Amino acid sequence: MQWFQSSLGTLTQHWDALPHPSLKGVLVIVLAALVGAILDLLARTIVLRIVEATETELDDKLLMVLRRPVVVLPILGALFYALMSWDIGDTTRFALRGLFATGVVVYYGRVALQVSETLLEHLSHEDGDRRGFVQAATLPIFQIGAQVVVYGGCTYFVLLAWNVDVSAWIASAGIVGIAVGFAAKDTLANLFAGVFILADRPYKLNDYLLLETGERGRVTRIGIRTTRLQTNDDVEVIIPNAEIANARIVNESGGRHEKFRIRTVVEVAYGSDIEVVREVLMEIALTTRHVVVGDQEVRPRVRFMLFGASGLEFHLLVWVPEPRYKNYVIDQLNTNIYKRFNEMGIEIPYSKHEVFLRRIEDVSDSD
Repeated sequence: MQWFQSSLGTLTQHWDALPHPSLKGVLVIVLAALVGAILDLLARTIVLRIVEATETELDDKLLMVLRRPVVVLPILGALFYALMSWDIGDTTRFALRGLFATGVVVYYGRVALQVSETLLEHLSHEDGDRRGFVQAATLPIFQIGAQVVVYGGCTYFVLLAWNVDVSAWIASAGIVGIAVGFAAKDTLANLFAGVFILADRPYKLNDYLLLETGERGRVTRIGIRTTRLQTNDDVEVIIPNAEIANARIVNESGGRHEKFRIRTVVEVAYGSDIEVVREVLMEIALTTRHVVVGDQEVRPRVRFMLFGASGLEFHLLVWVPEPRYKNYVIDQLNTNIYKRFNEMGIEIPYSKHEVFLRRIEDVSDSD
């Protein structure tokens, strides 16, 4: 430790003994170029081998983007030191410093944009679960946000480099932002709701939603301002995101898998053979198109649920691959049940009312 301090002190004495400040600047540039060459050598050998051994391509792309900016960073610092050490006038030094700082800010601002583009594209193409934040649909929003942050930061540092007081500008921007917020509060509400929907992902594209108002359809587009549903009537329902974010919706595709269960209720007359009814209903379920029959967990089931007012109530529970088959399968089940019950002589009861009419003879009052 003492040897290091002694060597550092000796080096400082020799450095201070240099005859001209410009010579110090040249030496700093030479040393910075040497450091940059060493960094470039390390990046081309050790770091490159490490990133090539990984499975992801993200680190390879980041290395390609950051390699040159990291190498030239010490050189830029040395150039700035040399610029400040030259014996020039204050006005010239101020102008050169401002130009130099502006160039550096613009250069590294472009680097920041490239890094953000690389990260966002990687996240948008990543195969994640339903909670993924960056998607192909939201990628432009995050790109615009990154550009706003980078451009704003670059503008701020450029103004500082030229000794411009930005406090008044920031206050003015805040006032303008408040005015715009009040003027476009509905649009901003839909915008923020759209971002939260895309982040939280209560539903995704091609999911089947049932709204509080009764509309049911497939999600065809999740935008920043609206969500669009395509109903079975080939009608597009456009819902503002602020409304759907605060509404109670039923996501028929939101379970563990896309399979959807259908419940068909049928009554048979009292006195019917329960086991025969079970067998007939199960046979119908197993032979109906689009009903899932191979998976033991989601095989059709028949449940005797209720002693009804007019008959015995049975529930036929079947699964379909996707919610879009719901109406078709219900139609097929009801049709086959009606035909099969007629063939088997199983009565489907209906509400009966007996009306008794009593004849009342007119009796005339005698005076």
